Amino acid sequence: MRFMRTVIAVAALLAMASPALAQTAPTSAGTLDPAANRPAQPRAVAEPQFVLADGIVATVNDRIITGYDLRQRMLLIIIMSEVQPTAENVAQIQREALDMLIEEHLQAEEIAKFPTLIITDEEVDAEIAGMAQQAGMAPDQYIQALASAGIHARTIREQIRTAIGWRELVGGRFASRARVSRSQVEQSLRKYEEAATKKQYLIGEIYIDANRVGGMQSAITGGQQLIQQMIQGAPFQAVAQQFSAAPTAVRGGDAGWVVEGTVAPALQQAFDNLDIGQLSNPIVVEGGVYIIYMRDKREGSATSLVQLSQIMVELPETASEAEVAAAAERLMAVRPELTCQTMVARAASEPGLLGSDLGESDVLNLAPQFQPFAREAEVGQVSEPIRTPLGLHLVGVCGRRVGSAELPTYRDVESQLLRANLSMLGRRYMRDLRADALIEMK
Repeated sequence: MRFMRTVIAVAALLAMASPALAQTAPTSAGTLDPAANRPAQPRAVAEPQFVLADGIVATVNDRIITGYDLRQRMLLIIIMSEVQPTAENVAQIQREALDMLIEEHLQAEEIAKFPTLIITDEEVDAEIAGMAQQAGMAPDQYIQALASAGIHARTIREQIRTAIGWRELVGGRFASRARVSRSQVEQSLRKYEEAATKKQYLIGEIYIDANRVGGMQSAITGGQQLIQQMIQGAPFQAVAQQFSAAPTAVRGGDAGWVVEGTVAPALQQAFDNLDIGQLSNPIVVEGGVYIIYMRDKREGSATSLVQLSQIMVELPETASEAEVAAAAERLMAVRPELTCQTMVARAASEPGLLGSDLGESDVLNLAPQFQPFAREAEVGQVSEPIRTPLGLHLVGVCGRRVGSAELPTYRDVESQLLRANLSMLGRRYMRDLRADALIEMK
């Protein structure tokens, strides 16, 4: 598996005084297909600057980051992303590693202020077990594989412990502020319904923040290097988890279904031009660069959904005209007092009448006799008697919406909004910690 090949490559890198590494070709214009143009043999190139002194690299308040710490984190990024280290991308990996270490030092310092927030070894073990399962290995094999690549078990365990602690700290501290109101969920659901007729794109995203990597040109160059690594086999999800600055990084860059017209013009153009299974070239937007992986596309598939209730008199198909007329007269007598809320109860109070809540249905799935009224009636309107093979009916339209089989549920939307709120609050929290911290590069 590629994970083990990456481990072996990193182990070899550590063992060699002057490692020769693979160099990827420059990114071409247009889109890139991750399944195409895989090089048969890597070419030897100049060795990367991967050796760091063991002295102090940076200080974060009263905590130090050493060359050893930085090497450990660089190796961990390489292993987790399955990006092959080259002369061109080592500097990018080093910047990412140092930025992660700075944030983790600040997170650990903040977690320490809450003595009741304790992350147990069992929680860390469970996280490692999940990572090992993704790599197709047992936990002890996974730790051993990392050790063979030079990554100490303490490094991975402390990184995981801090990540869990930060997640719990943000969730606990901002739970009330992140809470989502019913109106917010319903507003989002309406937007999904309105968007059901538009084109939709299932995408993966990697966002490189220009400020974080030293400017827009560095972001573009870094994006091109990541694209070449993915073309050569590095999994998109793993790369996104390690290098993306977007909130979706924790989900491997999974941005879900994106609706036409809801993104920046440069991204929309890429969505329209990409075929399924293709990677974009770096897309410049305000503040940074996106890499888009087009997982799927679909046209709008909206349907008209109505919620109905009914009251009826049962009549066989062989009923006489007089019987039908008598049933119609009876229904018309009660019709003025009927609403969606009273229809079922009114039928239950009078012998010979049947009432029922028909629930929500696609208009096209209703009985043909009901469809014209269901399609045109206003919400709250009750029909005149409608004849079907089962009898004579009064139908009330109790709700109407544009729908789709792919629309998320109320609970799905509520969870999405809650995660987004917590992610935003967590980023602000970290921004404030960085602004207040004394960070010095040595």
